[in-house]
Amino acid sequence: MRFRWLTVLCTVMLVLIIAACGTAGQDEATSEGQKTDSVDSANSSTTEASQVKKVNTEMGEIEIPVNPQKIVGLSVVYPEFLYSLGIVPIAVQNYHEEFPSYLQEPFANTMKMGIGRTPNFEALMEAAPDLIIAPDWWSKKDYDQLTLIAPTVLLPQRDDWRDELRDMAKILDKEEQAEKVIQDLVDKEKGAAAKLDKLIGEETVLYIRVMEKEIVLHGENLDRGNFVHKRLGMNPLPNFPKDQTAMSVSLEVLPEYDADHLIVQLDDETNPEIKKKFEDMLSSSLWKNLKAVKQDHVYMVGGKEWFNLGMSPLADEYVIDDIVAAFEAKNK
Repeated sequence: MRFRWLTVLCTVMLVLIIAACGTAGQDEATSEGQKTDSVDSANSSTTEASQVKKVNTEMGEIEIPVNPQKIVGLSVVYPEFLYSLGIVPIAVQNYHEEFPSYLQEPFANTMKMGIGRTPNFEALMEAAPDLIIAPDWWSKKDYDQLTLIAPTVLLPQRDDWRDELRDMAKILDKEEQAEKVIQDLVDKEKGAAAKLDKLIGEETVLYIRVMEKEIVLHGENLDRGNFVHKRLGMNPLPNFPKDQTAMSVSLEVLPEYDADHLIVQLDDETNPEIKKKFEDMLSSSLWKNLKAVKQDHVYMVGGKEWFNLGMSPLADEYVIDDIVAAFEAKNK
């Protein structure tokens, strides 16, 4: 009997030892497998980060990262192009001290480099981008220096921002997204034009921009005026010269362009000289006797938000909402 119990005990211990060995071997194999997976994952990430592709640019064929993570768009509109394509740039050029309201939240961590005749190379090096995109008309002279910081794509000058956006989207493999941005804006413009037509019909509109040294009237032939008059369908003054894109005028000349509605933009609301110039306008009898002023049909709009009007989809989207709301408030 004792011998039988001893045999059973030995058998049980042997089974436990074998099971333990099997578990240890399995754990070791699992651990090795996990290590292998981690290495493979790291290698994959490294490979993806280091992958490059060749693109044709204004400076010939160059190599850029397949999936750039830190992009700088030089020129004041390129950051807006990037964001419309779903990319937050690492650093941007800025004309105003603060970003327009529609970019303040998404660009909260984006470096401001100011604006100048040449790029801020010190700020660019600090940002350490892996791709720079710039317009050739502005950055060609600095191309060699820019390429020392990161691969640099120069895009050609275009008359229409939509073509600029398409050029950028092609570099970043985002052509479909660019076309959607363009079509969505077309749909929004049509809806706004219909609302504005119901509000003011055939009444005339003049877009005035108060700058530090001059008062500029925008016609329908270029960017800002084109957006107001052709894309949103608001009637220009019949006596505005058809061959002019914009005109610099004095306050004394302004009564010659007496529209039913005035859209007024201060180029920079924080600039004391511009503020003083506008205050002098408001106190003038010439201003007070304008038709739109008498009828309370003057619409003040933001300098930062309207700065890229007619040159960027984000600015255009903002302006559509802004202008419709302003006209609805005064023409009920």
